[in-house]
Amino acid sequence: MTISVVIPNFNGENLLRKNLSHLISILEKHKEGTCEIIITDDASKDASVEYVQDYIKKNHSPVSLLLLENNSGKNKGFSGNVNKGVAKASGDILILLNTDVVPRKDFLFPLLQHFSDKKVFAVGCMDESIENEKVVLRGRGVGKWRKGFLIHGPGELDKKTTLWVSCGSGAFKKEIWDKIGGLNELYNPFYWEDIDLSYRAQKAGYTVVFEKESVVRHEHDRGSIKKNYTPFSVTKIAYRNQFYFTWLNATDKMILLSHYIFVPYFLLKALFKGNMGMIYGFFLAVGHLGKVLQERQRIQRMVVESDREVIKRSS
Repeated sequence: MTISVVIPNFNGENLLRKNLSHLISILEKHKEGTCEIIITDDASKDASVEYVQDYIKKNHSPVSLLLLENNSGKNKGFSGNVNKGVAKASGDILILLNTDVVPRKDFLFPLLQHFSDKKVFAVGCMDESIENEKVVLRGRGVGKWRKGFLIHGPGELDKKTTLWVSCGSGAFKKEIWDKIGGLNELYNPFYWEDIDLSYRAQKAGYTVVFEKESVVRHEHDRGSIKKNYTPFSVTKIAYRNQFYFTWLNATDKMILLSHYIFVPYFLLKALFKGNMGMIYGFFLAVGHLGKVLQERQRIQRMVVESDREVIKRSS
């Protein structure tokens, strides 16, 4: 079983210096196939590219290391950056790791054992999430449709089912990734893209699972989003992408009816409370409605399960 690890990077020089050698030492212990690491840089302004270039020159590991640069000076965003790396990947299994994720030395085997089931698309890790200097265990997600929107959150960690697998710390079968079209770049620069990917896969008849024995440490406070975007920018992008998700994926008639009924209510409520992030997010989404509807047609051709079946199975 060959493995391709894709690491999207933006201004993550310090994290790469800290974590890259550790990851390579883990992959060197995988004896059942070749391993490669693909670092996709998204127009970093720090010395990330120079550091990786120098590392490649000095690296004598059996784990191959490839750097993909973005010399345009403009960010592609998370989905675009990951898709670029996956397009170059040769492995049977993709492992996506953010630069601020540090896997434990034994994290690999528990992930890989699930892929003996041909219907498994993705396997998620247990995140030791560092939040306000405390460790919070995360990794399994659940959700429900409420008033026309998918409301998601963390689930209990003693079950294998999950609604989605994080693209910052998860493993994916490349054959299925390619078949369903990878990450949707409408969600650039970030948020909702991994929920969308797992949801589309499940509606296409595949499964996603959570593996609590595969543990990674996730230092969120050091990630690039908080360092490079204002809180308001993050909020409006998150709302925009929440609208995208419903418009792209919902097929249940009652969910869609509920969405159309409650959108005016939520917009008026947001206006009254001064929640301009939601207002801006909605109009940003409307501005790309033509592309959304085009993508929806492509996605719906793969659907074999209903929204209710996906939610029920993952709960």
